[in-house]
Amino acid sequence: MASPFTIIFYTNDSTHANLVANECFNLADSFINIFSDYIEKSELNQLSASGGLGKSIPVSPALYDIMLESEKAYILTRGSFDITLGPVIRLWRKARKEKQFPEASAIAAKMKSVGFDKVKIDARTGSIKLTSTNMQLDLGGIAQGYIAQKVLERLFSRNIRKALINVSGDIAIGDAPPAKKGWTIGVNLPESEQLQENKLVLSNRAVSTSGDMYQFIEHEGKKFSHIVDPRTGYGITSQKNVTVIAKDATTADWLATACSIMPLKKAKRLAKKLQAEVLIAELKNGTIVQSSTKKFSHFYSSHKGND
Repeated sequence: MASPFTIIFYTNDSTHANLVANECFNLADSFINIFSDYIEKSELNQLSASGGLGKSIPVSPALYDIMLESEKAYILTRGSFDITLGPVIRLWRKARKEKQFPEASAIAAKMKSVGFDKVKIDARTGSIKLTSTNMQLDLGGIAQGYIAQKVLERLFSRNIRKALINVSGDIAIGDAPPAKKGWTIGVNLPESEQLQENKLVLSNRAVSTSGDMYQFIEHEGKKFSHIVDPRTGYGITSQKNVTVIAKDATTADWLATACSIMPLKKAKRLAKKLQAEVLIAELKNGTIVQSSTKKFSHFYSSHKGND
């Protein structure tokens, strides 16, 4: 994934700890070889290459599972989260690397291959058909959370529950560390490496933050984020960080991305529907404006339940 991957857990047996840690890292590697669009021969890229050929492709249980999760996210967000955005995302990656803003005609051409309605999932055979040519699936907004969750579940299966998995900021959390109320998590402010004064204290939850501090391109005085709106093909220009607390890391990951794109009221409504909490911090005219669901503050270290 070309990003930090950290596993922290507590156990009384160091030999067992080493064995389980290696098992978990190997599990993560196996998922990466399935999900990565950077690895030429990954299963995801092979599926993408089948677009428009009229074939249903049998896929591994892991790829089938994450495709179902992606379909659910697409439906719940009414298209604000869409893993078929890959052709456009690759165009913006190239633009950021070369520092050359893409032409509108190039974006429009790539958008012709976008849309989850071009994905057909066959539950009976466990296969997937991509109905359009030049498709490219991109799991960047969901795979890290999915992998974090699966690694945490593997630890649980090995009787290790006091654990935290951090996949580049997509965090899956088990029971609290010894003698603690929970794991202490910092949240970035928009456009800054500075953390909010209030920290989160979490156990048996997941948390993910989405923002554009490191990945963006500037054009005509505006910052265009690496987070691309599937409806327009352009990176969002609002300077915001979105932090989601959810029951599982897969949901936290994709919901943080979707809430970066959705209007504020709709984002909060969807979070509530999924029994998640969301904090949206946006930089407006040099001032940080925050809005959150009602129970987000219950997870702050300053909250009396965490004293």
